[in-house]
Amino acid sequence: MPDETLFLTDQICYAGYPAAPLYAARASPKQIKQLLWGDWIKVVEDESDGWVKVRVRGSDGWVPSKNLQRERLLEIVFVDIGQGDGALVVTPQDEALVIDAGEGDNMFRFLRWRFGKFARPFRFKAGVMTHPDMDHYKGFGPLLKEPNIEFEALYHNGIMEDTSREGLGASLEIDGRRYIDELMTDRAALGVFLSDTSRWQTSTAAGRVSKKLYASLLHTATNAGRVGDIQMVATQAETPTFLPGFGLENPVQLQVLGPLLETCSDGVRRLRWFQERAHGGSLNKGVTKNGHSVVLRLQYGAVSVLLGGDLNSSSESFLMQQYAGLSQPPRNDDERKEMIRKTGLKFATDIAKCCHHGSADFTDDFLTAVHSAATVVSSGDQESHAHPRSDTLGAIGVHGRGSRPLIFSTELARSGRESADPKARLELRALQAKIDGATTDEDRAKFRTQYNEALDRILDRFVAVYGAINLRTNGEKAVLAYKLEAPRVIKQSVANWDIYKMEPDASQQLAYVRPDQPVRRQPSGEDEI
Repeated sequence: MPDETLFLTDQICYAGYPAAPLYAARASPKQIKQLLWGDWIKVVEDESDGWVKVRVRGSDGWVPSKNLQRERLLEIVFVDIGQGDGALVVTPQDEALVIDAGEGDNMFRFLRWRFGKFARPFRFKAGVMTHPDMDHYKGFGPLLKEPNIEFEALYHNGIMEDTSREGLGASLEIDGRRYIDELMTDRAALGVFLSDTSRWQTSTAAGRVSKKLYASLLHTATNAGRVGDIQMVATQAETPTFLPGFGLENPVQLQVLGPLLETCSDGVRRLRWFQERAHGGSLNKGVTKNGHSVVLRLQYGAVSVLLGGDLNSSSESFLMQQYAGLSQPPRNDDERKEMIRKTGLKFATDIAKCCHHGSADFTDDFLTAVHSAATVVSSGDQESHAHPRSDTLGAIGVHGRGSRPLIFSTELARSGRESADPKARLELRALQAKIDGATTDEDRAKFRTQYNEALDRILDRFVAVYGAINLRTNGEKAVLAYKLEAPRVIKQSVANWDIYKMEPDASQQLAYVRPDQPVRRQPSGEDEI
């Protein structure tokens, strides 16, 4: 009978906390790689004398068995998709969700690298388009066109951009406010909208057809034959709502905290139009569709993560008032503090995805209520918004939890463009020289194909490896890490990752474990920070 306490040939295991060393040989001091907690590992030979021969990330090597574990983790990868948002969630039950996908093809490239180039059919549990901004939804285009990708469901905030004057469908003045009076609540409602092409297509003077991109993408989704349900997700302040399949019965819960529907005096639930600035300014289309982003709070064990889309100061103020049960902005400091406290009961979190890429359009009260120990900013290098804003980063630090609140940035985790890699640049130059020197169309076409294949491989590698912020957790503790662009070698020890550990503090809240903190030895022999 196999010894179940040992790691045996062909078993799958995972790198231990917070990282595991991969050595060239058994008991060798020469380290090949550093494996991040939770990395997938295949055992090549039965464990012997505390060592296990493994295959991982294309390399064979040896890992001490004490640095391996059998438990699979929850994983969130905040992908470097440039300006925009895009995250992959993979549960311990092997359910994969894509929450926003950026504007370009970076998310597709990352997922293609992650899931074996989609050589075989792959089914995502869900895709979530938090709102109709291109830097959140357009990257779903390549995913929906890939024949080997299926989605069990696509979720969105119900708002549809159209060709009307206001651009968000029918609206209604009721109860002294303007509301969106037409929401794409389910696949049937979406089908009715899309069937009237005048709602989302126009003809130019030159006879060309111009299409609203968001509607066009959802049209693709409805006709792809590889998407199950397509529906709006929203909630009400008094009724807890969860993403379908991720309710209280699931070890991983995804509570929907926005968009927040209001029941109007005629009994119909609607989304309100938002003003440019909280408590002032004119009604604004962009602020409205951003402010009604799908907001998800993930809970796994004792660890929580807030995914806030593109919330802004207007929507943050609205959400706080609604969840605090206020019919108007707080009138004094006591009411404001009570509003923050009640909002925190819903929104307080260990790790937050920064709303709107670090825009300055936020409220300090909302950051105080969220009170996260770590924040991830998803933003791009080549954009005109200067995200993340300096004052936003400062405010995140001021209102964050702990003596050193962590701030991560996909933009800062990768320092240069893909072509900046010297080896990649030389390879592309050599292939370009072959193209330029080709004497026949046949050779020129052959070298052009080789160039494009090399460029795809290089882009895939950079997008997949560098810039992404990786979150791994077992529901008790967590690590946040990003890949170093050059390994850090000290003697024969190799570090491939910049790793930040988060563990429960004395109050059982997740907190950053500072490397300069002293370690106290407990009677049990365990270390306490």
